[in-house]
Amino acid sequence: MQSRISGPRTGRPRSAEADAAILAATRAALVELGWSKLTLGDVATRAGVAKTTLYRRWAGKNELVVDAVAALFDELELPDRGTLAADIEGVVIQFAAVLARPETRSGLMAVLAESTRDDALRERIRTSVVDRQKRLVLEGRARAQVRGELPPEADASDAARSADLIFDMVAGAVVHRTLISAEPVDPPWVRDFTRVLLLGLAGAATGP
Repeated sequence: MQSRISGPRTGRPRSAEADAAILAATRAALVELGWSKLTLGDVATRAGVAKTTLYRRWAGKNELVVDAVAALFDELELPDRGTLAADIEGVVIQFAAVLARPETRSGLMAVLAESTRDDALRERIRTSVVDRQKRLVLEGRARAQVRGELPPEADASDAARSADLIFDMVAGAVVHRTLISAEPVDPPWVRDFTRVLLLGLAGAATGP
């Protein structure tokens, strides 16, 4: 089943306050009701808005849940702990904490499953979650280069591929650890993971 792709909406401008209330209501409904029982009508009631307000903003439940989860990831910040290793450890712990939240687990797993048969939904997940959070990799790499911990990358295409690979490694490992294996992302694991990641980065920097 494909998501409905809507054209530009007309009418009154969007309210950031209403959007925030709707996304918060969506997350609350995910915790209380779960994915299967969540409806736009319930979300509208919780948020104190008309159901038509939701449909002016989102094509359906899938897109609404993606944006509700994406807002949680937007809260992630790269801490400045003085070294690249410490910075990575800090953001990995934050990331794991977001993934461990019931609303994130329920919403993310559901939309990922739905996206296997919905190309438009998969694209929305990529643009709303994946692409937006690559900012953390870019910020961390730039900071490490200023510190002299990583060499600058002269070629823009190589730099982009490297950022994609780093993001995939971090996100893949933490998502698998948290949501698939259901193992703790505790300090020992985070230290070991960071060490392996940095060894890979060092090898890439000195490679052919």
